[in-house]
Amino acid sequence: MSTDACYTIIHQSDADEEIRPETLRQKIEKGTDEVKIETMRKIIFTMLNGDPLNSLLMPVIMNVMRSRNKQLKKLVHFYLEICPKTNPDGKLKQEMILVCNALMGDLQHPNEYIRGSTLRFLCKLREAELLEPLLPSARACLEHRHSYVRKNAIFAIYTVYKHFDYLVPDAPELIHSLLLQEADVACKRNAFVMLVNCAPALAVEYLESVINQVPNFDELLQMAIVDLIRKDCKNNAANKGKYIRCIFELLNAPSHSVKYEAATTLMALTSNPAAVKAAATCYIELIIKEADNNVKLIVLGRFDELRQKHEKVLDDLVMEILRVLSSPDIAVRKRAVGIALEMVSSRNVEEVVGFLKKELTKTLDQDYDQNMEYRQLLIQSIHTCAIKFSEVAASVVHVLMEFLGDSNNPSAVDVIAFVREVVERFPNLRSSILERLLETFSEMKAAKVFRGALWIVGEYCLEVQDIEEAWKHIRTGLGEIPILASEQRLLDEAQNEDTENKTPETKSAAPAKRILADGTYATESALASSVTAQSKLEAVKAAAKPQLRALILGGDYYLATSLASTLTKLVLRFSEVSQDRRRLNSLRAEAMLIMTSVIRVGQSQFVNAPIDEDSYDRIMSCLHVLEKFEQDPAMKRVFLQDTKAVFGKMVQAEEKRKEEKKAKDSKNTRVQADDVITFRQFSKAKHGEEADEYELDLTRATGTGDSKDDLMSKLSRVVQLTGFSDSVYAEAYVNVHQFDIMLDVLIVNQTADTLQNLAIEFATLGDLKLVERPGQHTIAPHSFHSIKANIKVSSTETGVIFGNIVYDGPTTGDSNCVVLNDIHIDIMDYINPAVCTETQFRSMWVEFEWENKVNVNTTITDLQQYLQHIMKSTNMSCLTPESALLGECGFLSANMYARSVFGEDALANLSIERQGEGPITGHVRIRSKTQGIALSLGDKITLAAQKAATATAAA
Repeated sequence: MSTDACYTIIHQSDADEEIRPETLRQKIEKGTDEVKIETMRKIIFTMLNGDPLNSLLMPVIMNVMRSRNKQLKKLVHFYLEICPKTNPDGKLKQEMILVCNALMGDLQHPNEYIRGSTLRFLCKLREAELLEPLLPSARACLEHRHSYVRKNAIFAIYTVYKHFDYLVPDAPELIHSLLLQEADVACKRNAFVMLVNCAPALAVEYLESVINQVPNFDELLQMAIVDLIRKDCKNNAANKGKYIRCIFELLNAPSHSVKYEAATTLMALTSNPAAVKAAATCYIELIIKEADNNVKLIVLGRFDELRQKHEKVLDDLVMEILRVLSSPDIAVRKRAVGIALEMVSSRNVEEVVGFLKKELTKTLDQDYDQNMEYRQLLIQSIHTCAIKFSEVAASVVHVLMEFLGDSNNPSAVDVIAFVREVVERFPNLRSSILERLLETFSEMKAAKVFRGALWIVGEYCLEVQDIEEAWKHIRTGLGEIPILASEQRLLDEAQNEDTENKTPETKSAAPAKRILADGTYATESALASSVTAQSKLEAVKAAAKPQLRALILGGDYYLATSLASTLTKLVLRFSEVSQDRRRLNSLRAEAMLIMTSVIRVGQSQFVNAPIDEDSYDRIMSCLHVLEKFEQDPAMKRVFLQDTKAVFGKMVQAEEKRKEEKKAKDSKNTRVQADDVITFRQFSKAKHGEEADEYELDLTRATGTGDSKDDLMSKLSRVVQLTGFSDSVYAEAYVNVHQFDIMLDVLIVNQTADTLQNLAIEFATLGDLKLVERPGQHTIAPHSFHSIKANIKVSSTETGVIFGNIVYDGPTTGDSNCVVLNDIHIDIMDYINPAVCTETQFRSMWVEFEWENKVNVNTTITDLQQYLQHIMKSTNMSCLTPESALLGECGFLSANMYARSVFGEDALANLSIERQGEGPITGHVRIRSKTQGIALSLGDKITLAAQKAATATAAA
């Protein structure tokens, strides 16, 4: 951040127009007020772009400052803010005496607006010699009859005292006495703010005298009082009781800003459970009543921090936080549900699940843009609660199963995943779940849902009656068997109907010849019959069919393999639980007929795509099992025991992984056994030295307290812009903070001459934009100067900053230019590791269209080490569990994910292998929604590989 005063910036719309000082002088001296206003605008534009226009200072003073036009007065104030007020030796210019007289006249002007505007201008002056003669007039304005003048006079005195306290040594006492007598709300607030920052003791004294009236004060004054309480509570424990009572009353203030600040300050005063609940309730009320979604998310974040610091204290408010689901924004709903799930306990889980079930039912009737996404969120939340608290599983599983036929694929997939887990974890619910599952079998639409349902049926239909019921529903879903014969019959019937409908005259007509696209001749009747046959075939394909049959004919052979596996399991299970050989042989033959029918239709014209080899082999293996399972008992064990055991282990492993993650997270918050114990009572004298939590938040928000700001990190970010032999040496410290880049350029004059009108001209390439143009400077021989420039960043694209330094030499008309090296902005400054679920990763992988495939070329020989190398090079986190990466098999595949500060997602898949003692081979596939981020990450991986190879060669 720049340490210079912040001046008003006006955009120049006519930058290309050539402006001559002589012309401007004539317009100032002889023009009307309208002409002078336009001229003053042009003067300010020109000065902001680096031309000081020193020759116009006196004409402005003589012809514009005395004007009665209020708009001209305001423009003169803008001009005086930016014009040089001192000579090169640092002394005040002689012309400033006239400025001082004019300002003194304005401070005594009968018009309130001119007085107040001039007092506001005094706040921006930093020249003590110019301010000193104006202070008596400014002090007199403190007693003016109009509140607009008084409130600006207070801030003028405050600013002068803040920077030059010796000019107004009695300012705190003066403002304190004014505060006691003042009736206007704005004046009281300004006076109180000055006391808080300049004389806290007087501010505390005033607050004690009016503490019972605080709830009736204006919003701005209440905010200032809250600010004082937050600062004073660390040093003045005696007043803490009064402060807490005052803050409690402000929790019910009508202003949302006051409520938020009061709740935050209350947590700095006390950790009493009643106070924590009061602050949390205030946050929830703010979230519900506030219209701005960004504010809702901020307050939700603050509520979550409070919940983490005071575990179990806020669990009773879980139903209150669920009221936030009335917000239409899906991001707010997601955050609220995430917090609520962390607060669920055995005492309130039934209430929470009941509320979520009602919300889920509402999604069937609501006309909401993101209804599908919200429904999926609710299903996942109910899933989490049911698995965590088994007592509610029975009450929710049947409600969720109503959504198995949902046209929204992700929601139905989440439901079937939940049902599969419940069936495994809770054996007592299996019979009712299987019955409900088979009832909804005909309503299912998605292939993934069918696969999950078929797997559940194959694994958990353990009785003869269940097997028979499942078999009946599967046959209903398949339709007529064999599939190929029935489809062919439909086609033949359609063609026969068409033949019968033709008239005898049409049949006897002579066929006309037509020329085809390849130049050959064909009879029109043959061509027409070919087109007709194709249209009939398409009509047969498009005819209404059971959903399971339609999916198989649509080319989903993965579903066909699941069907074959399920039929095999049902036959094998029937052979174990029943002695009816005749029925067993009947089921066996029927299953083999279905599988054969699937293979045959997959090789026919009735499917959208022919059957693939893997699916063909899988179905054939199931046929062989049905043929020979009585001779080989191992087949039964593989199909009936091993697959179910593997799923049980997978569920246990997932549960174990969640517990380990939770233990790891809780472990990170613990203190070390040998850490120093802090007793607040013993360290009371040091409270003033502790960092204010509000200031820490501000520091984190502005990025000035980042850990990367240490000396070594700063040195690594210094970019040399010119050579050591150039007349002007320049280097820049590039400080990247989210959406801004701050360039701190050091300029060194390496000549024995004074360099005048030296300026840096920057230009950008990519999604970078220069906020303001650096001004001109004069640098003495062998001296140096620091120039700052701010650049806005709008996306995660690799940007380039280039430019040059121009300056005037010792002789007139001698202009010089030094070209600067390019500054390349590193994409890694905007990419942060992130986490998402496997389902979200797969969904984004399918959706994103930009892919960059980078072949692996590295000297690293260890697969795990190379994965860590890629994660470090790209700032991505690994989504693949550690347990899946363990072991030495010569092959490694992992998914990685990162998210930019602009909300852009970056996905990567690493697939590598190493055979014997050879090098690592494979590739990294990067996907994103925008081209720039995919290409930039690919370049990062390539550069990292080159650096590693160079380092290895040097070693």
